Amino acid sequence: MKKLLSILLVAVLAVSLAACGSSSASNPEKIVMGFVPSQDSDTIADTVEPLAEKLSEELGVEVEGKVMTNYTALVEAMGTNEVHIGFIPAFAYVLANEKHGVEVILKSERYGSGTYKAQYVVAADSGIESLEDLKGKTWAYPDPTSTSGYLFPAAQLSDMFDVENVEADFFSEGVQTGGHDNAAIAVYNGEADVATTFDDVRTELEEEYPDVMEKLKVIEYTDEIPNDTISLSKELDDELKTKIKESFLAFNEDPDMIKIMNEVYSWDKIIEASDEEYQVVRDTYNKFKDSISLDE
Repeated sequence: MKKLLSILLVAVLAVSLAACGSSSASNPEKIVMGFVPSQDSDTIADTVEPLAEKLSEELGVEVEGKVMTNYTALVEAMGTNEVHIGFIPAFAYVLANEKHGVEVILKSERYGSGTYKAQYVVAADSGIESLEDLKGKTWAYPDPTSTSGYLFPAAQLSDMFDVENVEADFFSEGVQTGGHDNAAIAVYNGEADVATTFDDVRTELEEEYPDVMEKLKVIEYTDEIPNDTISLSKELDDELKTKIKESFLAFNEDPDMIKIMNEVYSWDKIIEASDEEYQVVRDTYNKFKDSISLDE
């Protein structure tokens, strides 16, 4: 009996030690923040470096900002724990949560709101006046996991025109551009007939394209969309998640940090968020997922 108790005690101790080892291993020696550029990808890495340095000071661990090619790559990197903090829009969050257990903790506030709309942008002299006029045209979109650039417009058009796959059955061609700015520029340069972007991407382009407000017009908007998120890999422990959340919220009191967030993604403030707020995105995806291709 004593021998059996000894064996059980050793077994329990081994499990306890393994659990402790697993818990400590869940927090990486270096935290990686993932970004997908909505504007100029060449400068975003330098822009977010002070943000990473400040967060590193707050958390007491090295933090690195990493620019990803698109949201699909960012979602997968969070699933493999290569990226621990993701700046991802609503649809990408829903996919990351469903596939990898990624957790939303915060979201952006712009112009005093936690929601926004997607817009349809066409050339002002194109003769395109309505969504009906888009049939058979070339569609430029940022990324197939972009909420405003893809999901909500695709769902709206699928519902309105009763088509299975808007890219194949409504438009003549779909072109993935890698960014909201690039999608709008494709229309500006005559390479596409319509771009779907966040509202209003044109203001981000005025410095480089001074006549963009005159050359491009908005013909329609989608329903309201919950703002983009700061989401975390499930591998991080609860204590670290809380520290990350508190550190980001403290940035609201630091003008330099908010300036960086504004430069990168036009965030005016960082506010709390919960998974329930993104149910409307989840419902939209589930309703129209058969007509939306995520293969790219």
